[in-house]
Amino acid sequence: MSTTTHRISVAAAALAASIMAACSSQPAPASSSAQPLRRPIAASEGEAHLANLLQLTDGGENAEAYFSADGKYITFQSTRDGRACDQQYVMRADGSELTKVSRGGKTTCGWFLPGSKRLFFGATHHADTACPVKPDPSAGYVWGIDPYDIYTTDIDGKNMKRLTNYGVYTAEGVLSPDGKRIVFTSLKDGDLDIYTMNVDGTDVKRLTTTPGYDGGPWWSPDGTKIVYRAWHYDNPAELKAYQDLLAKRMIRPNRMELFVMNADGSDQRQITKLGGANFGPSWTPDGRHIIFSSNHKNPRSRNFDLFTVALDGSDLTQITTNPEFDGFPMFSPDGKKLIFASNRGATKEGETNLFVAEWKN
Repeated sequence: MSTTTHRISVAAAALAASIMAACSSQPAPASSSAQPLRRPIAASEGEAHLANLLQLTDGGENAEAYFSADGKYITFQSTRDGRACDQQYVMRADGSELTKVSRGGKTTCGWFLPGSKRLFFGATHHADTACPVKPDPSAGYVWGIDPYDIYTTDIDGKNMKRLTNYGVYTAEGVLSPDGKRIVFTSLKDGDLDIYTMNVDGTDVKRLTTTPGYDGGPWWSPDGTKIVYRAWHYDNPAELKAYQDLLAKRMIRPNRMELFVMNADGSDQRQITKLGGANFGPSWTPDGRHIIFSSNHKNPRSRNFDLFTVALDGSDLTQITTNPEFDGFPMFSPDGKKLIFASNRGATKEGETNLFVAEWKN
C-alpha cells in the first residue's frame, strides 16, 4: 500500500516520489536477463541495525518492494526505463529475472498471493492505458487519488484478472498471514477507508468510518491486528477542506500519524503523536514494534528516516540516518533482512532505489 504505494517540489520529493507509479501502453509483460545489480553500499553513520547493505536497482523511481511469503521473490513499482508513471515488476530476491507484469496505466502496491505464483496490485489501465493526469500545480503539494482497482496476475504477467470493480481509488493491499484475506484502502464509500475481503474479492468488510484519511494498512505477524496511517479532523473547516479536495480526487498528505486496530476493526487507537508525516508502517518480526518512515524531526524537509516504535507509542528508535528519503520498510519472512526504498546514492536528483540489508538487533 498500496495503499500501499500504497508516488514535485524538492522539499517534498521523497515522500511522493516513492509512492509513484510507471506508464506504458504495451500489453505484454517484459523481462530482462541482465545480471542483478547487488551493489554494496556503506550504511550511514549511526545505522547500527543495518549490515551488508546492497543496492538492488539503479535508475528511475523504485519503491514499495515487498517479499513473497517464501522469501524467493520481490514485487515493486518503478518508473525505470524513462516511464512517466509506475509499472509493476517482479524479480527474484537477488535482483535477477526482472519481469514487468502490468499492462499500462499506473500501478501501485503489489503483494504476493499464497504459493508465490500469483500476485495482486492496484492499476488504472481499465480507465486508460496512459498515465493519469497529474494534479494541477496550483493546488500545491497534493497526491492524486487515481482510479485504481485491484488486479491479480501470474508472476510472469500472464492470466491477469480484475479482482475489484469500483472505478475509484482501491489499492494499498496486503495479504493476511494465513493467506485468506486482503486488507486494502478504498474510496468506494466516499471517504478513504480501510476494508478487508477474501482473496477472491468476496465478503468485503469496512473497518474504519471516522472522516479523514485512513490508509497503508498492514497485518501483524499473527494476523490479529492491523497498523495503518491516518489523519482525522477535529476542526470542521479543515475537514471540509479535506472533503472538498477529495471530491477533486486529491489529498494533501502533510500530516499522518500511526494507528492500530484489531483485525475486525475494533479497538482503534493512535500510536504516535509525532507531528509531520508518518507513513509506510509494517511490523518487526516479533510483532512488538512498528517500523515506519517519518519526517517528524523536520516536517518541512525531504529527510524521511526509518524508525521503530512500540504499540503504546514508547521506545521510539531511529533506524536510518541518511539525509535523504528512506521509506517502505519490510522484513524478510525469516526476519533476517530489511528491504526499503531510499534516495541515498542516487545518480540523479529524485531517483529512488531499492536496498536490502542484514538486520542486526
